[in-house]
Amino acid sequence: MRADARRNRDRLLAEAEAVFRERGSDASLEAVARRAGVAIGTLYGHFPTRKALLEALLRDRQDAVFRLGDRLRDADRTGAALAEWITAVTEHAATYRGLAAQLLGSLDDETSELNAACRRMSEAGQHLVARATAAGDIRPDTTADDVFALISAAAWLRDQVPPAQADRLLTYMIDGLARG
Repeated sequence: MRADARRNRDRLLAEAEAVFRERGSDASLEAVARRAGVAIGTLYGHFPTRKALLEALLRDRQDAVFRLGDRLRDADRTGAALAEWITAVTEHAATYRGLAAQLLGSLDDETSELNAACRRMSEAGQHLVARATAAGDIRPDTTADDVFALISAAAWLRDQVPPAQADRLLTYMIDGLARG
């Protein structure tokens, strides 16, 4: 990649990060290009779709969640491992307002990097839920689908309530999964 093209790409990523943090993941791509000081065609030249832009922005964060899932895979304290993983995935899905919906929407596009990331997170979640269930650390009727629905709800809540309340509600959710 030419030096000017690399600078444009880097500037687009930095400005997309800022715009999405301010306005959410469905913010205008024209606003991103304008803020980066480039034409919309330049943005589309680097990122042909919103998903492609989100994939580039989220790659490092997703890799961190993958590493965490790998590290927790065989943890002794299965309930605590699942709680740590749920918290990390919730924070990831709440990176930008509306991102949880974008991630869920990617499940229909098997060619997207976001879809592959969601599948990988799903595999980790299924494994952690199965281990925590087998160990008796969470309710026996808990499914991975239940956990992912709760994560999506918790990520959505982060946009609706103050951070302290969102953290408290996430704790309630995790505590509700625990076998009582």
